[in-house]
Amino acid sequence: MRRPTRNLAKPPDMFDRDWEWSELTAFAADEGPEATMAVVSGRRRQGKSFLLDSLARAAGGFYFCAYEATEAESLRRFGEELGQYSGSIAPMRFDRWEQAIDALLALGKERPLPVVIDEFPYLARATPSLPSIVQVAYGPRRPERLQSRTRLLLCGSSLSFMGKLLSGTSPLRGRAGLELIVQPLDFRQAAAFWGIDDHRLALLVHSMVGGTPAYRREFVRDDVPADLDDFDAWVCRTALSPRSPLYREARYLLADESDLRDRALYHSVLAALASGNATAGGIASCLERPTSDITHPLTVLQDCGLVRREVDAFRKNRSVYRVGEPLIAFDHAISRPKLPLLDRGLAEQVWETSRARFLSAVVGPHFEQLCREWVAHFAAPETFGGMPIDVSYGTVPDPAAQTSHEIDVVVRGAVGQDNGVLLSLGEAKWDQVMGVGHLDRLRQVRSLLAGRGIDTSAVRLTCYSGAGFTDDLRAAETKGEVVLVDLQRLYGGE
Repeated sequence: MRRPTRNLAKPPDMFDRDWEWSELTAFAADEGPEATMAVVSGRRRQGKSFLLDSLARAAGGFYFCAYEATEAESLRRFGEELGQYSGSIAPMRFDRWEQAIDALLALGKERPLPVVIDEFPYLARATPSLPSIVQVAYGPRRPERLQSRTRLLLCGSSLSFMGKLLSGTSPLRGRAGLELIVQPLDFRQAAAFWGIDDHRLALLVHSMVGGTPAYRREFVRDDVPADLDDFDAWVCRTALSPRSPLYREARYLLADESDLRDRALYHSVLAALASGNATAGGIASCLERPTSDITHPLTVLQDCGLVRREVDAFRKNRSVYRVGEPLIAFDHAISRPKLPLLDRGLAEQVWETSRARFLSAVVGPHFEQLCREWVAHFAAPETFGGMPIDVSYGTVPDPAAQTSHEIDVVVRGAVGQDNGVLLSLGEAKWDQVMGVGHLDRLRQVRSLLAGRGIDTSAVRLTCYSGAGFTDDLRAAETKGEVVLVDLQRLYGGE
């Protein structure tokens, strides 16, 4: 059971992150009798450093941010900053990391004290034994640990490295009392963060930059599209402008991952995904390589959070891959094919010929994903007659028509004591006014599933649209024949 903690007020300039702040402050102020350790990770630009620096300041702790350097240089900097924090007349000197970690443990002799090592992968790259050194320092019966209440937080942006830090045969497996991943803001939080009230505009912006906080503050310097009419010009002056940091950011995201050796291959895999090749075989065919050549890159990209794998709800042996970072999807679909023109400052001409592709290849799939996220995180149990547990996509073969139907949103959940009940089949259309024809297709799919012996008695057919619904479909909703989800419900309803 978590012990009582002191109340550390969240900084007034921190947007949201209430859950992350409560977890970090509870860990940092835990009155337990011995030193503990936490691992904090998340892609760059999500606000991890801001969170941890704020935590250290609020609790009077020590914060050290590493950068790429040799072991000797890092130890020298570490000693200088620790000396300044401790009020020493001269910088502290450490010849080995064993001494430095013990010095951190000594900081917590009197009270619980957060101690942050940010960008830990940089230090571990220069000193590969560093995770083992921390393991030894945090030995269960080691006096230096038992006599300390240091709350050590190791933080890093390389998800592939940080993910392995506590897994498998890693020296630190089982040592951490908290593992926190700082995620991007969800689409509702992102709209509030950008200060966008128009739901259509909010979704267009999110389709391009996702929920990464730094993209508004540091990258576009609070340049927010004024309205829908300003969106095209905003894209040209930000993501398509060589003068904007956002222009090259998608390419730099891969550089943050040390496990990515052949970056050209990884970019090619992402380009194939952005072109609509969603299966491993399709990607391999697009790159003219055997499937075995792209298995490892896909796994690494998943570990980095840049690609997500989705399993077909009705064909468990089939899965698709999708780009997990909106800015990368935008870059590969729109920017990279036209880089020579964009480098010459021809953003308006490029956007004029690429806007239709943006809406179909970027916004359309992104809208489908947000519909799945809405079901998973915001829909009330009453909406589908049960608690949604698993939300995915699915394909249903239609032998008579010699075709198959793709279902954008398949919901399984709990009804009473039963888990895994099929609750909903849904179709999502970003740019179409949906009508009874869409409902009829869902009815047909439901019949096909029933014919295969699948229980569809609890299924609620659902239409998700960014453009609205016909009067006939609204009338069907009134009769309880369909659930309708528009942008207003997506952003503000259950």
